[in-house]
Amino acid sequence: MTATSTLTVSGLLAAVLILVANLRPWWKNGREMKMLAAFGKGLLAAVCAASCPGGILGWAHHHTGTLANGAGQRTSAAAAGTSSASGLTTGQLVGLGATGAGVVIVAAFLVGLAYKEAGKKDKRRIAGGFFVGSALTLTAGVAGALSWLPAVLNAAGAAVVDAVQGSGVL
Repeated sequence: MTATSTLTVSGLLAAVLILVANLRPWWKNGREMKMLAAFGKGLLAAVCAASCPGGILGWAHHHTGTLANGAGQRTSAAAAGTSSASGLTTGQLVGLGATGAGVVIVAAFLVGLAYKEAGKKDKRRIAGGFFVGSALTLTAGVAGALSWLPAVLNAAGAAVVDAVQGSGVL
């Protein structure tokens, strides 16, 4: 399977269906934020992975687009009898540096630990959050809205490095 960095209308359909499946119970049952925690963890991991230009996190991010496009195409063809394979405008998060990469890896590691400790339903919610976040960050609108993220990750990583090296302390 090859990766794609273009999300189609079909892929958007797949992401929206999973998003709705996660938001509906929250909406119907009191709208408590803790109900979205597992989904949010997956979403956080996806947004961090979207800022990675390569590596296993970047690979997972780009392959999610391929999965979303295929699943959405099959769903669209089966449910509506039409093809929705036209591409959406592509976007990506750029500018992640070495210090920001460390922050991304720690965030992904923490989400991985949360996934390992989660029950069956929360594991599905974490995976769903990753799927939705990764698919949507392939679009120009979501990537553009999050264009500030790599700079923030880089700054957070630089702050940690400065603290460890004692910069500004002595």
